[in-house]
Amino acid sequence: MPEPESGVRTVLSGLKIAVLVKQVPETSDVKIDEQTYTLVREGVPSIINPFDTYAIEESLRIKERHGATVFAISMGPPQAEQALKDCIALGVDEALLLSDRAFAGADTLATAYTLSCAVKRIGADVILCGKQAIDGDTAQVGPGVAEELDIPHATYVRKIDINSDHAIVERLVEGGYEKVRVELPALFTVVKEINEPRLPSLRGKLRAKNAKVDVLTASDLEVEPGRIGLEGSPTQVIKTFSPEFRTGGEMLCGQPDEVAKQLIERLEAVLR
Repeated sequence: MPEPESGVRTVLSGLKIAVLVKQVPETSDVKIDEQTYTLVREGVPSIINPFDTYAIEESLRIKERHGATVFAISMGPPQAEQALKDCIALGVDEALLLSDRAFAGADTLATAYTLSCAVKRIGADVILCGKQAIDGDTAQVGPGVAEELDIPHATYVRKIDINSDHAIVERLVEGGYEKVRVELPALFTVVKEINEPRLPSLRGKLRAKNAKVDVLTASDLEVEPGRIGLEGSPTQVIKTFSPEFRTGGEMLCGQPDEVAKQLIERLEAVLR
């Protein structure tokens, strides 16, 4: 099937899109649980991860162009339901919240596994998420989900053209971008250059107010107990601390060869 021309609506029957959304702290004043060394999310003002808003917008644009059904999926405490309702207000069709104490403390591997189980339940053809989350900045969960699903993925995507069995995407690379063909189903992490996120309409807000967010637990997803939460996390934080505040410092002045000589002398003095 040829690539659709700009402005042409090509209906792809039964297309399903899963957009992965994370709720993150709205403030930089985050707190750490002293027992588990994980972020305390309960009671902390939160927002949708800013990078995920571009994934949501792109899912809606694909929906408008191809007649797809869009599912928003998030893993988190009960308060994350609000983030999913915000997605519905924007135009997402259905929302799934993965919420269970058993999921708490998950690292990127356990999170990717849990999310992949929800995506399998939907049977999504296209999975979208932001390039990374602002609270962790690992950029690992998206590719991790693709690996768990054993499907192709492309990261840092700035443009997506969906066809019947594949997508043509442009992804940012150092010094430019590359254009690649990716067979579906596939996962894409997107960058802010891909679009401009919309604001919710009044009708959307009213729909979201009465919308039902499906809450799925570990038993609902039929996950392997040893692969979720802290137990399923091979990486765990064992200590947190504030970096030592240092003052002072010395500025080396002069011509480059003079500064280099001064620097070498000081380094030699330290190593003696």
